This record gives sequence, C-alpha cells and structure tokens, in this order.
Amino acid sequence: MIFKNKLLSKIPQQELEALIPNFDRVQLPLKMVLHEQLEPIEHVYFVERGVVSMVNEPEDGDIVEFATIGPEGMAGFPVLLNTPSVPNRAMVQIPGEALRMRVRDFQRALPHSPVLNRLLLRYLMALLNQVAQGASCNRLHEVSARCARWLLQTHDRVEGDTFPLTQEFLAQMLGVHRPSVSVAAAALQTGGLIQYGRGSITITDRKGLEAASCNCYELIKGEYDRLLQSD
Repeated sequence: MIFKNKLLSKIPQQELEALIPNFDRVQLPLKMVLHEQLEPIEHVYFVERGVVSMVNEPEDGDIVEFATIGPEGMAGFPVLLNTPSVPNRAMVQIPGEALRMRVRDFQRALPHSPVLNRLLLRYLMALLNQVAQGASCNRLHEVSARCARWLLQTHDRVEGDTFPLTQEFLAQMLGVHRPSVSVAAAALQTGGLIQYGRGSITITDRKGLEAASCNCYELIKGEYDRLLQSD
C-alpha cells in the first residue's frame, strides 16, 4: 500500500503492517463532518488528499476556522490527549480522501507503534503552533495578507493549482464578512496572483502570493517542516 499521508509515509514497515488491517479508505466530500461538537470522536482520519477545517461556532450561524489539516496530519487528534470529545467541529474544506481508523483500534495500536506515536506528538505541537500563530495573524494582519496565507496553506495541501472554493466559504474560514473577502480576492486577482470564479480558485503566481502574505505562512510551515522532518 502506498501512503500519501506524510505521517504514515515515515512509519517503518513493521509498524505499518500492524496498522494496515485497521484502515478503511474513505472519500471526503465537501462539508462532510468528521466529528461534531461535544459528541464522541469515533474515528481518526489520516488525510491523503484534501483539507479538513477545525471550526468553532461562537454564535448561531457563525463559523470561524482555527486550524486546517491536510496530508501532513491526522483529524481526530484530541484522542491523542485522551479527550473523547471537544467543543468544536471537524469538517471537510477541500474534498479528498483519507485512511480512517476507529478510535478504539487506534488507541489499542498506538502503544505498539512508537515511531507513529512520536510523530503524532510532534505533529500535535506543530498544529498547536498553527493555532497560536493563526490567532495572532487574525488580530494583527490585514484581510488581504491573511487571505494570501490561507490560500498558500491550502495550495500546499492539494494536487494542482486549482481547487474548489467559494468566497462565502473563504469568508467563514477567515472569520470576516464576505465583502471583505471580495475586496481582498479582487486585489489578488488584479495583481495576477489568482483567478477565481464559479466556485473555484486557481493560483497563477505562487511567488507573488507568498510576497503578498504575512510572515505567518513561513512561520507555520517552518514549524511543520522542523518537527516532522525525518529522524
């Protein structure tokens, strides 16, 4: 079995052979909920394609993203801390697929998978840094720079330069009103950095988008690279 998930790709063959029987390959359609607020987390998902958002709903109808998970990681991470439920939701932001494992099988296998256990703890640290840096970014930086950061993080996790995305969904992910996203996206498009329309966005100038982003993108990416590099 070939693994596109970066965590699983680093696991020794002996550990993988013990894990493989517990995996189911599943599709991740847009807006699929992987776990709900304050409900038991039943599965962990090692993302192979696509992006999962961790979101809060501070008020009815409002959604604010605080972290994203792609092929570098695992959705359902609270179970690493022996936490059966959390007051937030994991939902699919960009469609894809994942290797799914029941939580009870995951918890039974983890003590016998030392390399995976170590990598997951490092991944959790990188994810916590993403949350912390994102909170600072949302407080300190303009919407256009935050939009560029978010698009870069998503671009890193998808195959190709085009991915499905509406301005409404992007506004929810950034925690701003849609008119603010419209202005920011229009500026990026006018600058030749992206093209958008009919529910999709294409990255046309990656280097330019990096220049338009705040330095939070590099800080977040740098921590993932540092913590998840091969031993």
